[in-house]
Amino acid sequence: MNERTIELTEINPKDFFGTQNSNIKQLKKYFPKLKIVARGNKIKIYGEEELLDEFEKRLQMLINYFNRYNKLDENSIERLLTENESETKKSKSSDDVLVHGVSGRLIKAQTANQRKMVTSMNTNDMLFAVGPAGTGKTYTAVALAVRALKNKEVRKIILTRPAVEAGENLGFLPGDLKEKLDPYMQPLYDALRDMIPHEKLDSYIESGIIQIAPLAFMRGRTLDNAFVILDEAQNTTHGQMKMFLTRMGKSAKFIITGDPGQIDLPRKQISGLKEALLALKNISGIGMIYLDDKDVMRNKLVKKIITAFKSIETE
Repeated sequence: MNERTIELTEINPKDFFGTQNSNIKQLKKYFPKLKIVARGNKIKIYGEEELLDEFEKRLQMLINYFNRYNKLDENSIERLLTENESETKKSKSSDDVLVHGVSGRLIKAQTANQRKMVTSMNTNDMLFAVGPAGTGKTYTAVALAVRALKNKEVRKIILTRPAVEAGENLGFLPGDLKEKLDPYMQPLYDALRDMIPHEKLDSYIESGIIQIAPLAFMRGRTLDNAFVILDEAQNTTHGQMKMFLTRMGKSAKFIITGDPGQIDLPRKQISGLKEALLALKNISGIGMIYLDDKDVMRNKLVKKIITAFKSIETE
């Protein structure tokens, strides 16, 4: 009798196996000729080679489904174990949900320009998403990164932003490195917490699958097989922007987000984002999406505030 062992990684076995191993019991009904044993984070299967191949393929579909939707129930198991591959591909291609977040939250591109971001990332390896506060550019970028990780298009996510308020010299702040950085990275953590269950997110951060760091920490690195987001890019200098863009390695995706209307650099310092938008606008493989007040997803007052400040700035 042939034997195989499949180990579950980055998945809580209790959630995947179901209450009192209900999901495993359902699997056994579909594969009565196989002996299936689930212990710890491992599934051992015994039987004929051909059946083992089929079981392993279907189990991987269940794992992919669980990673994507953060749940596994009787109906989804039945569908995934009985549908053919063409049906699976069709259902994936017609799904406009970027990520199935925590508590079943459906995370989609909400506006025309956010949808343009999604489309642009399907054809480009680098994207600049520029617009005022509240337009969802960072949130959409993080959702695209999480989707790429769940679909195994990349091996890691790297989120970075310039810590301008401290001049990226964080040594004087109390606490360890993480405690020093967290205030500057909080918006990125907030987005991730909407999309990845708490336990799994902690595991990803601990293992380095998700990395959140200030821009200064990117120097000297080559970022391969990664989805990288530079947030608040309007606060980069010429040197910082050039340094960041040249970190791009093989099989990498880059999104640069920023609001040219909220530059915190010293007055005489030119924003690296503004320079990059001019210098790179005609390069194939680089997309540029400009979001505006029509994309604002926050309190309706935010849209009015943006419009009011715009009128002052043009006077």
